[in-house]
Amino acid sequence: MSRVTNAPASRRRRKRVLKQASGFRGGRSKRFRQATEAVDRAMRLATIHRHLKKRDYRGLWIIRISAACRAHDVSYSRLIEGLAKANIKLNRKMLSEIAIHDPAGFGRIVEQSKVR
Repeated sequence: MSRVTNAPASRRRRKRVLKQASGFRGGRSKRFRQATEAVDRAMRLATIHRHLKKRDYRGLWIIRISAACRAHDVSYSRLIEGLAKANIKLNRKMLSEIAIHDPAGFGRIVEQSKVR
């Protein structure tokens, strides 16, 4: 009886991993074992960093809003509190865009948050 190696599937798997590892330096792009470890790590870190990117952007929006608030003599926390009490539902991304592209509109939002 001849030995069954499942060669086509194994070759496909190796080619897929090596293709994902193309662009890595040295043996990490040429040797299957090193490439497998490098690709597994890269995939894991890509997932982690996709989540961290969301955190970074939220921090950036808060910094922009805070800077715009200081120009209107109100703190960031007082603005957010006032918006909640005024029942104005704008997320931080939109608030930061308004603060950058429409300072007068942002000023009106700040005034509405001060009223409450």
